[in-house]
Order: sequence, then C-alpha cells, then structure tokens
Amino acid sequence: MAVPKRKTSPSRRNMRRSHHKLAATSHNECPNCGEQRRPHHVCGSCGHYREREVVQAKS
Repeated sequence: MAVPKRKTSPSRRNMRRSHHKLAATSHNECPNCGEQRRPHHVCGSCGHYREREVVQAKS
C-alpha cells in the first residue's frame, strides 16, 4: 500500500483545493417586471414564468 513519504504542507494542500470553490449563481432579468431571477425559475416578485402567471404574486 502506498504511503506518503512527507507530510503535505498546508500551502500545498490549500493550492490543491483552490478549485473547490462554489461558482456564483447566474441571474436573468424577468421580462414581465424587470427584477432579477434565476434562469428556469418562477419570478419571486411577480409569479410569472415564460410570460404567464404561474403563482399568485406576493402581496
């Protein structure tokens, strides 16, 4: 069984993990109200999805 010869330093360990970060979420403008919303999601402010009202808007 393979065993490391030397302890991995914190610097080398952190450099290896530098690509493990989360990507920022993307947002699109709602065509109905102009608010920012997630792609392929119902708009939280007006309740529209694909130019039709799916849920009642929050009052």
